[in-house]
Amino acid sequence: MRLELGSIFIKDIQFASELKIESGTLYVSKDALRQVVLEDEKIKGVEFDIAKPGESVRITPVKDVIEPRVKVEGRGGIFPGVIAPVDTVGEGKTYALKGMAVVTAGKIVGFQEGVIDMTGKGAQYTPFSQTLNLVMVCEPVDNIKQHDYEQAVRLAGFRVAVKLGELAKDLTPDETRVYETPTIKEGFTMYPGLPRVAYVQMLQSQGLLHDTYVYGVDAKKIVPTILNPTEVMDGAIISGNCVSACDKNPTYVHLNNPVVHDLFDEHGKTINFVCQIITNENVYLADKQRSSDWTAKLCKMLDLDGVIVSQEGFGNPDTDLIMNCKKIEAEGVKTVIITDEYAGRDGKSQSLADADAAADAVVTGGNANEVIILPKLDKVIGTLDYITRIAGASDKTVLEDGSLEVELQVITGATNETGFTKLSAR
Repeated sequence: MRLELGSIFIKDIQFASELKIESGTLYVSKDALRQVVLEDEKIKGVEFDIAKPGESVRITPVKDVIEPRVKVEGRGGIFPGVIAPVDTVGEGKTYALKGMAVVTAGKIVGFQEGVIDMTGKGAQYTPFSQTLNLVMVCEPVDNIKQHDYEQAVRLAGFRVAVKLGELAKDLTPDETRVYETPTIKEGFTMYPGLPRVAYVQMLQSQGLLHDTYVYGVDAKKIVPTILNPTEVMDGAIISGNCVSACDKNPTYVHLNNPVVHDLFDEHGKTINFVCQIITNENVYLADKQRSSDWTAKLCKMLDLDGVIVSQEGFGNPDTDLIMNCKKIEAEGVKTVIITDEYAGRDGKSQSLADADAAADAVVTGGNANEVIILPKLDKVIGTLDYITRIAGASDKTVLEDGSLEVELQVITGATNETGFTKLSAR
């Protein structure tokens, strides 16, 4: 499967009377986008704002971050089964608006929405302090149920992102990259001396607002399956979950998954990047056993030499992670796992809820319990009314000078388990 991904670099966002992209600037009509959002009767109001890197701005409570894209050639459309009709995607030509994001925010749904700071200490931990952010703060109708509210805001964010992406359909990309993988049979012939490697991506699917969708299907309802890695670049996987902000995968991360991109960088050079295997994270033991058995079986059937396994979330999913690792290793396939840690504020507690000797190659996204002080900023987009309820905060979070004492948990993308983060080690 072959996909050309064209990048349209957005250098500025400004409000205007019409929607357009001109000389690298995205001009946004609030009225035009408001109509897109208010198509859903569950949303009674929406306000738009712009947050730019370096500004003294805090966005909270953040729900999702989305990169606008448009399908220019090939089957299907962006976010198939959700916004576009159901069709297999990942081939042809797609354009993306780079350097910007649509950020959805609003009244709190659960307790695991997040914070994006555009400057200061917090900005050092979130990759979305570096994007030009068009923020939509949604106001739900009265007496709405949490799941209905979450769904309404999620879909509104996708509709807005698609509307903006369509502005680029007739533009010439600033940069184009081609992603291509051969069939299984072709791969054996083309790269006979290279190790066969796949990416096993664990999707958060525990329910109760811990949800991810694949072609519009709730991931808790799937069994492990194979994707061509380019499918995710067209939005085949989207976020619908409210796990801790630090290690959830916003839709932006699924579209730009760095594990996929890094494996493509080495494809045909040091490895044969065979495919992407998706599996879910379950609540009940029998479901964990079923999914990990299937994942290991697929790795064996594909005659893989190695896999990278990424987790989403922490605690209960640690068991899924270790079961996948242990069973895949038992099939003779080498594994590297990517996780993060909840090692306590002093860093001395057990990092994961499960462990096994087979998990001897681990990449960590950092300790989500690490405490930091976020300075008071000049402007808040959204509201601070719920800041003490976000996971990683407490009733002692707001200090006398207006600064916030929090764990990294509250910061969107701080310890992301695909590596889409600003933390590193030397």
